[in-house]
Amino acid sequence: MAVYTKFDKENIEEILSNYSIGKLNSSKGIQEGIENTNYFLLVDNKKYILTIYEKRVKSEDLPFFSELMAGLNKAGVKCPIPIINKQNQAISNYNGKKLMIVTFLEGKAKKILSPENCSSVGTEVARMHEITKNFKIKRKNDLSINSWRKLFNSVKKECSKIHQDLPQLIESNLIDVEKNWPNDLPKGIIHADLFNDNIFFKDNKFSGLIDFYFSCEDFYAFEIAICFNALCFDGMQKNLSFNVTKAKNFIDGYSSVRKLTDDEKANIKVLSQGAALRFLLTRVFDALNTVEGAIVKVKDPIEYLKRLEFHKNSKNFEDYFF
Repeated sequence: MAVYTKFDKENIEEILSNYSIGKLNSSKGIQEGIENTNYFLLVDNKKYILTIYEKRVKSEDLPFFSELMAGLNKAGVKCPIPIINKQNQAISNYNGKKLMIVTFLEGKAKKILSPENCSSVGTEVARMHEITKNFKIKRKNDLSINSWRKLFNSVKKECSKIHQDLPQLIESNLIDVEKNWPNDLPKGIIHADLFNDNIFFKDNKFSGLIDFYFSCEDFYAFEIAICFNALCFDGMQKNLSFNVTKAKNFIDGYSSVRKLTDDEKANIKVLSQGAALRFLLTRVFDALNTVEGAIVKVKDPIEYLKRLEFHKNSKNFEDYFF
């Protein structure tokens, strides 16, 4: 979430005139995140989020995201629900921009998840994977392994400004991942961006998932690898360490709904290395391509160097969970 497109009160009231949810009480831009413009709305004393789509989000993918959220909510997954406009559509157009209004999910993100939190997240992620097996909607992963070499080439000359060893570190990890990446693991719809700021808790209990705008078809175990990177490293930037207890709790929660195959376990090292590389590359790209005038909190790429070091040196899945 971020603010690239600046709307005043009159703009938002004009947008709301295409909906039947009431009159605007107040609005506020949301700074966190990097992908889209987001506003918190209070409309007839009810809370909503207005998202204006920017940057990497393709217009043709928007129906996938809205149908995914609606379908998940209908199946009992706690997530925002798209609001339908007066044309009976989830996606609206305004001033050349595509946008969506969704319900507000109660709860807050936690900066650091406990092992018990990781267990409940693991359970919910597996539930989501099982539920979406029956969905007919499809979207390929635009940020899969096939895109990483091109992304690296676009930042290779400049990324040493962020860290002098980055070109060499990225290259060596990219060679490993390209050589060892699996091609036949169980797959389906994944969230693909389950960082702690997209996972909400209320009274320390899981309350839902937000920000489905990277959701796509990919390996279920790649989702697990993303979660290991996002949720299971503790400590300061230069001294990050992998918390095996958190990872074990996540896997125990996940396995209570869906068991991992032997092939998935065997590939968790390279998938975790690849997940770290994917987020390092996009963070490097965003750090080098900031949008002038945007209100945005760019995430630090350097956080991923220690993660990559751990994955590169790990031997097998037993280094991640027993």
